[in-house]
Amino acid sequence: MKSYFAGLDGGSTYLKAALLKDGQVVGTMARSTGIDNNQSAASLLDELCYQSGISRDDIGYTMATGYSRKILSVADDDISEITAHACGARITAPDGFLPGMIVDIGGQDSKIIYLDRDYNIKNFTMNDKCAAGTGKFMEVIAQLLETTIDQVGPLSLESREPCDINSTCVVFAQSEVISLVARQFDRKDILAGMHLSMAKRIIKMMKKSERNGDILMTGGGAMNIGIRKAFEEELMRPVYVADHPQFNGAIGAALIASERG
Repeated sequence: MKSYFAGLDGGSTYLKAALLKDGQVVGTMARSTGIDNNQSAASLLDELCYQSGISRDDIGYTMATGYSRKILSVADDDISEITAHACGARITAPDGFLPGMIVDIGGQDSKIIYLDRDYNIKNFTMNDKCAAGTGKFMEVIAQLLETTIDQVGPLSLESREPCDINSTCVVFAQSEVISLVARQFDRKDILAGMHLSMAKRIIKMMKKSERNGDILMTGGGAMNIGIRKAFEEELMRPVYVADHPQFNGAIGAALIASERG
């Protein structure tokens, strides 16, 4: 009986893969989505198998999720991102976590998924009409401030007086940041202001009646310690980060693959 199961998350920016065995994550890998999603998915899965010391034939079932899930022919089936993220949290949430909601900050959208105590989906809200409040927003501002996306979080923690960034549109916010730079505001304060602006925008999406239980951050944005701090300051409560946050969707898909397989 085959004991490995794979999940593929075809995101707007990156293609992610996760490999599970006996309900445990044994490997993850990501690469740029590229122009040929099918070829990228097949080669990514092959590379992940090689890294894990197995072959594709050892995988019992492969599940796809994400934007390009319907066209990934290497997968046996596909599920929605909402379902995948909710399922992934069963593995990636820290010990003692009491499910309430998942805040997923992806490259081109942000999602809030409301859960009951058994990780079942109660409701969800999604922002996919504007890049503000997404990973792309952070990348644009990082480039403007001549830093890298992995340094954005640590730099912002050194801020003493975060700037006010009020624009809710990424284009206008970009102009606002350029103005702050011209007025010689400290880069650290601009970055801290960016995180607070993102947190406030996403928090406005939250349904007040659903703010029960713990909050889990997933997606590439969850790896930014600055945005996590901004959420905690605005909500005045702890915010937890999932294990393998960027791969939470792929892990959830792989877990469902293990149930199907």
